[in-house]
Amino acid sequence: MTDTTRKRRSEASGLRRRLLLHLAAITFAGPSAVMSLLATAEQVLAGPPRGFVLNDTPKSLADVQFSDGEGRPQTLSNFRGKVVLLNVWATWCLPCRTEMPTLDRLQATLGGDGFEVVALSIDRKGATAVKTFYSDIGVQHLAMHLDVSGQALSALAVIGLPATILIDSEGRELGRLMGPAEWDAPDMVAFLKSIIEQNGAPAAVPEYKEQPQ
Repeated sequence: MTDTTRKRRSEASGLRRRLLLHLAAITFAGPSAVMSLLATAEQVLAGPPRGFVLNDTPKSLADVQFSDGEGRPQTLSNFRGKVVLLNVWATWCLPCRTEMPTLDRLQATLGGDGFEVVALSIDRKGATAVKTFYSDIGVQHLAMHLDVSGQALSALAVIGLPATILIDSEGRELGRLMGPAEWDAPDMVAFLKSIIEQNGAPAAVPEYKEQPQ
């Protein structure tokens, strides 16, 4: 656990105690005041979910090259101005198959001018394999991004799949999570919403809505 994570958890514990005292004090002020406080508490207390390791300070990140589903060249810098959740995966990776629908639902929930899930496949069979995979598991909201060379693995210091890197609007790495995760879980969505808001997203972040399984 990093010093930053320990500090965030300590601060969160203190905030919880103070918020509970404030909640007790304004209970008689009416339901609207209580709901307002609870909404603020959700935003303030949204820390990194289990397994998500945040950097003490944002780190520079290689501007890796890849292509879209039509073979057009892309780089990470194409997404500057957005918070990006970069997920490196492959169709032959069983944990990737499990988590991909949750990434799809996350994109449906938070995707927009301020945030995007970038699912980067390293399949050597390219777009054909990814199109089949997306069709098989019902992906509807994720664009295709492909690195058939696999060079992104070394450029991003990724040693296993899936690997997910959280990138700020300036293209810097905020942190990463190694292995699969439930990306549309309420605590994950709340955490990512707080990151988007801190990065000054140009569009309002929608309220969390549970997507159908």
